[in-house]
Amino acid sequence: MRTTVEVSLLASLLSVVLGYVVALHLARQSARRRAALMVLVLLPFWTSILVKSYAFTIILGREGIINSFLSWALGAEVVLPLIFNRVGVMVGMTNYLTPLVVFPVLASLLAIDPALYRAAEIMGAKPARIFLTVTLPLSAPGVLAGALSAAVMSLGFFIVPALMGGKQDIMLANLVDFYTREVLDWNVASAVGVILFALVAIFAVPAMLLRGKQQGAR
Repeated sequence: MRTTVEVSLLASLLSVVLGYVVALHLARQSARRRAALMVLVLLPFWTSILVKSYAFTIILGREGIINSFLSWALGAEVVLPLIFNRVGVMVGMTNYLTPLVVFPVLASLLAIDPALYRAAEIMGAKPARIFLTVTLPLSAPGVLAGALSAAVMSLGFFIVPALMGGKQDIMLANLVDFYTREVLDWNVASAVGVILFALVAIFAVPAMLLRGKQQGAR
């Protein structure tokens, strides 16, 4: 259970950081350009997670694209451990979870009144201060919604840890599969399933309450 929580929280954090940067970039584009870029954001959802996991093994493998490029660029053999460990799991999960963060954050950013930015500039605020005092606080509901959604989804990941992780990255969903298919111990599998359900509920309930609160505010 500890591994599942650690992996889920870390993947959610990385997805929030990356998703916020992407959403901030999209919010600053024209409507037409934003629509075109959003198609690229949705690409991870249009591709099978199984296919993507195998693709990442080619990209991140010992003789994959990244290590081959670094070896060519540096003129010496470079073998970075990017797959079958926690790094590989983070890459695979973040790739899938980031769009879940982008859209709620983007909605919050687009809802901010542009007059607030102009007022801050008139008062002499620098871009960094405008971001910390205007953009970030007003987009916080979207960030929270995206983070909770990413956390809920990450808890049930199965394929990515199985194909891209190591023995130390086994998550609860992998344990359920192990006890049902390999050991045939349905009692233990059921107990693990209950624990997984409880963890999902811990994140899902606040997400549902936040969504209801936002809809009520409208």
